[in-house]
Amino acid sequence: MKGIVILGPTAVGKTSLSIKLAKKLKTEIISADSAQVYTGMDIGTAKVDVHEAQGIFHHMIDVVEPISKYNVGEYQKRVNIILKTFEKEGKTPILVGGTGLYINSVTNGLAELPQSEPGLREELDSRSGSELYEELERIDPCAARDIHPNNKRRVGRALEIFHLTGEKFSVISKRNIKRNNFEFIKIGLERDRNNLYERINLRVDLMVEGGLIEEVKKLYTIYGENLRRINVIGYSEIIDYFRGETTLEEAVFQIKQNSRRYAKRQFTWFKNDPDVIWFDVEKMSEEEILEKILRLIEE
Repeated sequence: MKGIVILGPTAVGKTSLSIKLAKKLKTEIISADSAQVYTGMDIGTAKVDVHEAQGIFHHMIDVVEPISKYNVGEYQKRVNIILKTFEKEGKTPILVGGTGLYINSVTNGLAELPQSEPGLREELDSRSGSELYEELERIDPCAARDIHPNNKRRVGRALEIFHLTGEKFSVISKRNIKRNNFEFIKIGLERDRNNLYERINLRVDLMVEGGLIEEVKKLYTIYGENLRRINVIGYSEIIDYFRGETTLEEAVFQIKQNSRRYAKRQFTWFKNDPDVIWFDVEKMSEEEILEKILRLIEE
């Protein structure tokens, strides 16, 4: 069966196009955004509202509380359950978002990695980051090249997997298992980088005008500093403002800057995927892009 992915950096125009496509295909949308799974985080994550959705149901939004631990494995399991319903009903799923890891978990699958072993984890955590990285370079140089030396958590996890399985992390992590029957056509949206950054800046201004400060204040009252743990752009910066560590103007500036940097990382991630078919939304109208997508499905 066929599925569609609409991907691209934040603020590029995925929401509008995906809703129009869903209406044409008489189907529903599955969000692939790691921030939109959290309840109550609406304005800062640019969740689609009732008016914007135009009656199209969106899955994988408001799934867990902001303090809950949530990872790509849980996302994959839940989406694959949803896809079984699509399969039974003969619908074409539309996966929409900018979280590359979430998208890949559904379209390409995930490797089955062992659970952490507390004793081993504690032993690894007690060692210095440089010591762990030197060991990783000896036993798995390919993994060492892909993991930054300062990322002690990932370095430690790669070593933990090696000690638990006897296999290199660089090998076992690429042994993906896909647990759905859909073949996905990946559609990437792009636009001029400077124009994209202007759209991001405007979006942040609109978020602030639309109540972002009040939203963060409400969540901070409930969850306190725990709200920072999920590391969603727009929330930690405003918390810094509440704590008097920065001005509101500086906080908004940081949100814009961090959002632009995130968009750049998204673009780099997606451009490395050879299966993505790219459309420049400044050179083609939405209707032209929709026609080409529908043609791709038929072919």
